[in-house]
Amino acid sequence: MLNDQSLGLIDQAVAKYPADQKQSAVMAALAVAQQEKGWLSPEVMDFVAKYLDMPAVAVYEVASFYTMFDTSPVGKYKICLCTNLPCALSGALEAAEHLKKRLGVDFNGTTADGRFTLKEGECFGACGDAPVLLVNNQRMESFMAPDSIDKLLADLK
Repeated sequence: MLNDQSLGLIDQAVAKYPADQKQSAVMAALAVAQQEKGWLSPEVMDFVAKYLDMPAVAVYEVASFYTMFDTSPVGKYKICLCTNLPCALSGALEAAEHLKKRLGVDFNGTTADGRFTLKEGECFGACGDAPVLLVNNQRMESFMAPDSIDKLLADLK
């Protein structure tokens, strides 16, 4: 289900915990699996559960709780905008409306060309830089006003 390189990375994560605590590596294993596959299908989550000797439902709970995990296909660029109170008070709601208008999708939508998926996220711990968004769970962008959103979208195309 996963390639040897991914399994090696999961094994490295598992090795950080006592032998009887393999399930502690579930977040790392899901991140590795998602990196390889692009999203976490039920088959991938079942594989991770079996690999870590844990109930599949426990893996599903983790994958569905955290916004960094995608349990359905996403676009090439997943844009996750924080809308918690500090960001909301600093323009996140306006940024959300601008993104929705520019992309032509609502939260949890993917553009027709498959390039962008827009998600609503929880706090990213950068309230002083609000509003903030994450691109593909890796790249944080701060102070996201309409003009900076337009520049980001142009750069990503």
